[in-house]
Amino acid sequence: MSKSDDYEAELARLQLALIGMQKKAIAEGWQILAVFEGRDAAGKDGAISRITEHLDRRQTIAVALPKPSDRERSEWYFQRYVEWLPACGEAVLFNRSWYNRAGVEKVMGFSTPQQQEQFLRDVPAFEKMLVENGMRYAKFWLDITRETQAERLKARSADPLKAFKISPLDAVAQEKWDDYTDARDDMLTRTSTTEAPWICVRADHKKAARLNIIRWLLHASGDKTLLKGVAQPDPEVIFPFDVAALTDGRLAR
Repeated sequence: MSKSDDYEAELARLQLALIGMQKKAIAEGWQILAVFEGRDAAGKDGAISRITEHLDRRQTIAVALPKPSDRERSEWYFQRYVEWLPACGEAVLFNRSWYNRAGVEKVMGFSTPQQQEQFLRDVPAFEKMLVENGMRYAKFWLDITRETQAERLKARSADPLKAFKISPLDAVAQEKWDDYTDARDDMLTRTSTTEAPWICVRADHKKAARLNIIRWLLHASGDKTLLKGVAQPDPEVIFPFDVAALTDGRLAR
């Protein structure tokens, strides 16, 4: 059996386990929320697609919001995200989220330093409220090296089937690599909390990243009946953030 066959077989097993988890979530009224952040071309779309591929479309919502309207820019910052939070039995996955304010907006100057600082102060309390009110919440940072990003952006620009993945921000992702690194470091350090820790994913290898994200979600459910045949997440690929990861080679510089 080839490595590709191994991957597809393992993915199918994990997706079956996700179906089992969703059945339980619907029956017991779980509210599942997952946030996917990371550099451009880190593989957020692919990870979310593999998670949701065989789930109940009525109970599973993948959210990728466009840039805010003038009215939304005048609202409380979290307001347009709150309306997408899951009800009982639902799973909501954000492909980029309120953390735009600590990443893209900071690097590109789309918000003021005062707004960015207020966000970093406010978001731990916001997420604590979500968790304390029963939401099952996970937030993933997908990390790739500069070389991997360059290769993926080049491949994306050359593939007409990926036209909708191309963003004007792609053009500056490499140029502003160091600025994005500084923003990432500050965001992870200041917003990884006991209630809502960041889960870091080394995503240079897309398939390993996807499998380990699904394993993490299944093990985080806390239900042993769902875990038959599900391996533990590989700590070489996925791990809770700690400050040492910024300098020990686990996160790309």
